[in-house]
Amino acid sequence: MYYVPYYGNMPMYNYGDQPVYWTHPNQIGYANRADPSRSSNGGSNVLKDYGAQPLVINLENAAKQNDTYRTALWTGKKLQVTLMSINVGEDIGLEIHPDVDQFLYIEQGEGLAQMGPSKDNLNFERKVYDNFAIMVPAGTWHNVTNTGNMPLKLYSIYAPPNHPFGTVHATKADAEASEAGYGQGKE
Repeated sequence: MYYVPYYGNMPMYNYGDQPVYWTHPNQIGYANRADPSRSSNGGSNVLKDYGAQPLVINLENAAKQNDTYRTALWTGKKLQVTLMSINVGEDIGLEIHPDVDQFLYIEQGEGLAQMGPSKDNLNFERKVYDNFAIMVPAGTWHNVTNTGNMPLKLYSIYAPPNHPFGTVHATKADAEASEAGYGQGKE
């Protein structure tokens, strides 16, 4: 008689590229809920600002799905998450946030991160690739340039929030026009 391994009869669900095996039968019902924060079988997330509501989302999939220069995904009182897609050869734009710490995480592509004490002295440079994190202290001039051959997909976390609730900038030009006079510390 052939015995099936203990894991052979477990339900399996595929969330993007990552198979998920439930360890308890009661968890099975959660996989099929109609919830915009869940993406099953490679489906798409609804990319919008969920505000200060509870949210569970596959951030890697959301970042890779995003095709806008910037989309605010979650804006709370003390933290904000935005998704960004930087075209080949383009950059985020040299900027400074006087009172905001920033965390950027590269999900796809390659680039060059630059930081420094003034816009004319970017004395810190590092090449960045998939799964690299960039920490930008408040008051630091910084830029990230796409040096690869595909869009640079990343997410950015600001503490406190840096953009108005619901921000969507389809292109960098849209962002620059929208932020003119908003105190974003652009050149």
